Amino acid sequence: VQLVESGGDSVRAGESLALSCVVSGYPHSGRCVAWFRQAPGKEREAVATIHGRGETDFADSVKGRFTISQDMTKTTVKLQMSDLKPEDTATYYCAAKSGACVMSATFYGFWGQGTQVTVS
Repeated sequence: VQLVESGGDSVRAGESLALSCVVSGYPHSGRCVAWFRQAPGKEREAVATIHGRGETDFADSVKGRFTISQDMTKTTVKLQMSDLKPEDTATYYCAAKSGACVMSATFYGFWGQGTQVTVS
């Protein structure tokens, strides 16, 4: 199983950015892919989740600003972020698990290497 994130960048507040996570070696049926983020000195927090069936969930802090989607082959999960704020600055990770989606990093066994998002 391999997860590879891309798309991190430095942007200004109010701008948009899209992150991608390519998932390989993990059948999409019954699978959940989540985006987490971790800022320096803070715990890793869930941002958004998407199940192979299509159900999504979002952290309250990003509802209305972020969307999560997966392509037709369900190998790429995209996190579209708009109206970015300085507090969105963090390293963003995608992660995968079997079964239902949960908003806790503890339950995810597969992780990408992370991609940096900086909002000034």
